[in-house]
Amino acid sequence: MMLARVPLSMAVFGVVLAFAHAPVLAASAENGKTAFVKHGCWQCHDFEGQGSTATSAGRVIANTPLPFDAFKAYVRDPGGSMPPFHDKILSDSDLEDIYAYLESRPKPKQFKDIPLLNQ
Repeated sequence: MMLARVPLSMAVFGVVLAFAHAPVLAASAENGKTAFVKHGCWQCHDFEGQGSTATSAGRVIANTPLPFDAFKAYVRDPGGSMPPFHDKILSDSDLEDIYAYLESRPKPKQFKDIPLLNQ
């Protein structure tokens, strides 16, 4: 009997993982771009989330490897020079859309694929 429970528990775990990101999957990159501009994110991270050496030490936030929950936790309480964006300022829905927008940005080319950098 114990062997039958292990695959079932693994299946349940898989379903839970699949639905854990469901709100982010329903997010809108188009609405995220609007929220990104409206809330002033572009002022430090530029319009494509590529960062700036002057304002964000060049930190690229587009295509972040952070899962949504870690991204959300950082935005809510960044602990650095970035101001916190609490849910009264930036709703969870807007934050999900911003994350979707950043994930939708095209990945930059590899330096080896840029002719000027290979001269």
